[in-house]
Amino acid sequence: MSLIIEKMSPIIEKTVEKLKKKKFKKDPIAGEHFSKIVSLMGSAYKRHGFILEKAILEQLKTNPDFEVWEDRQFSVSQGADLLVDSAIQDPTSIISSETNYDENGHRFLQVDTIVYDKIKKQISAYEIKRGNGKHDAGKRRQILRDLLCIQVLLKSYGVKKGFEVLSASSIIIFYYGECSIGKPFSLSKDELDKHFGYPIFNELEKVNEYFRSKLFDLLTV
Repeated sequence: MSLIIEKMSPIIEKTVEKLKKKKFKKDPIAGEHFSKIVSLMGSAYKRHGFILEKAILEQLKTNPDFEVWEDRQFSVSQGADLLVDSAIQDPTSIISSETNYDENGHRFLQVDTIVYDKIKKQISAYEIKRGNGKHDAGKRRQILRDLLCIQVLLKSYGVKKGFEVLSASSIIIFYYGECSIGKPFSLSKDELDKHFGYPIFNELEKVNEYFRSKLFDLLTV
């Protein structure tokens, strides 16, 4: 068993156990068998996003040149929101802008993965999505706003963590390539290895295949 599977198998096993216990409503057209499949697969898609988040986090942690963590309480100040408001129509114009990070912000975001590259002295924040379908306009705008707020705060955030930071970037990984946000703020699965300079894709696919096999076993019961 590979190292990434060893780390991820408890999460996947727990996910499958929850799916086993899921209640479903029989649809009058689909019948019991197909209603169960549709219900389980719908839930599996949602849970797969979380599995991808954790798999990327754990694989990046294996790189000795990286410091890697998640932050469930990334603070966003009113100043950051105001700065982003002025650039929301031209997002790339804000890339070089920054403002001071304050832990007592007026709202908080969950950042799935933060990577500090000890060689490049670069800090990057990643939100991770399956990316198998586009978001509507309102959701895209909110995703972009949050991403840009992280962008302008991230360098100061890294410095306050005790790192020497030469550059900062906020990016969304749309794993399956349906990118609701354009370049340079998005990545898909085929770009991960080059972006990180480290093997990511093949390890993630091992996790996906493990989850797929467990899910298919469940569907054939």
